[in-house]
Amino acid sequence: MSDTPPKRHSARDVLRELFPESYRELFGEDPQGGAPTLGLYPVADGRLALVHGEQLAEFTPLEPRGRNALHCDLCHYTRSRSEAAVYRVVVAARRTRYVTLCLGTEGCQRRAGSRGLENLADRIFPIEPVYAD
Repeated sequence: MSDTPPKRHSARDVLRELFPESYRELFGEDPQGGAPTLGLYPVADGRLALVHGEQLAEFTPLEPRGRNALHCDLCHYTRSRSEAAVYRVVVAARRTRYVTLCLGTEGCQRRAGSRGLENLADRIFPIEPVYAD
């Protein structure tokens, strides 16, 4: 089974997808007109950010409980508690999803490929506004 390796995205790519107006101010028009960014990126405090185009979801790790192995929802490998964690994602005002992911984000994305990332993004997005306007 030969998936193409996941595309590496620079900070400039993420800026172009999340803040297109700022990108245009800094760098002018987008010469690529490119495909939307799709990736899982580590953030502070062990959190992860799933970026898909202009959408952003924040994964917050939960305290580990129990000692059973965990099955990663992205790469579908079974991992020990020291190699995987359960994350919480708020997707609506009173709706939360729980996802198990490997702690080694880059290797996990490589194993999952672009199809795995797209499947994860389909489970999470669209995120509804949590607060009323």
